[in-house]
Amino acid sequence: MKNWKISPNKQSVASLIDCYWYLEKTPNDDSAPFPKLNPDPAGHLILSSSEQNFRYKNESMKVSVTGNHLIFPHCKTISMDHTQAFSIIGIKFRVGALYSLALPSTEPQLDGVFQVDVEKQLGLNGFCFDELDTSTLHRPEKVRDKLDDLLGLYFKTIVADSHRKRTQQALALFPKTPLADFGIHLGCSQRSIERSFLRTTGITLKQYDSMEKLESMLGYLYERNNKPVNWADLAYQFGFSDQPHLIRYLKSNIGKTPVQYLRDRDLAIDAYGNFE
Repeated sequence: MKNWKISPNKQSVASLIDCYWYLEKTPNDDSAPFPKLNPDPAGHLILSSSEQNFRYKNESMKVSVTGNHLIFPHCKTISMDHTQAFSIIGIKFRVGALYSLALPSTEPQLDGVFQVDVEKQLGLNGFCFDELDTSTLHRPEKVRDKLDDLLGLYFKTIVADSHRKRTQQALALFPKTPLADFGIHLGCSQRSIERSFLRTTGITLKQYDSMEKLESMLGYLYERNNKPVNWADLAYQFGFSDQPHLIRYLKSNIGKTPVQYLRDRDLAIDAYGNFE
């Protein structure tokens, strides 16, 4: 299994993209065949061979796509079929960026996968995954510079409107500022912040806060590897009233109790590492 992650080098690109990442699975890799993406408020563009097939499903959708596609922000885990070998470049957008890019429209979409024409819809003119050789794919700086150059030209035409700007200001307040105090810090009504945030991201401030808490918790559990977990202490550490509250939270967000999660370890972070 080969993977890497790298941040954009151009500021004009970094304003909309969090990072580029790469994942390669060979026929000899024995990683989980059906890993799950944990809930994520950011969208991901997947660049791959035009002949590579992908299958995704959760409780509300089941879809098959080929080649380049977009994974929308999602509030529930999404199961992926990784039984076959593959290599992909991923582009992780910043939260709310898809609203500015109008992919596929200015209305935010959740919990879905969408086929993308990267030349027409993202300005990646001349970019073809099939033409990239292995030596290029294994050099993150070279991939980054190529994507930075192409996306930078397209992103120059994008201007953030008032809703996107207000959302960016709100995101900067997480996680230290109480949600109820956002209006005080941003000098506008709480209702205006909530409306702009929902319009650009498709989720509420409370949902985003919950998803960020989950990501931090999963990262903590990943770092502990297979060490025993005191769930009562973990509940206190991450702000839950008690252990039953934590159990309900995990069951709602990843569909598993703590015991089931530790038994299966089938989230992407456990299968492929905390690289994305």
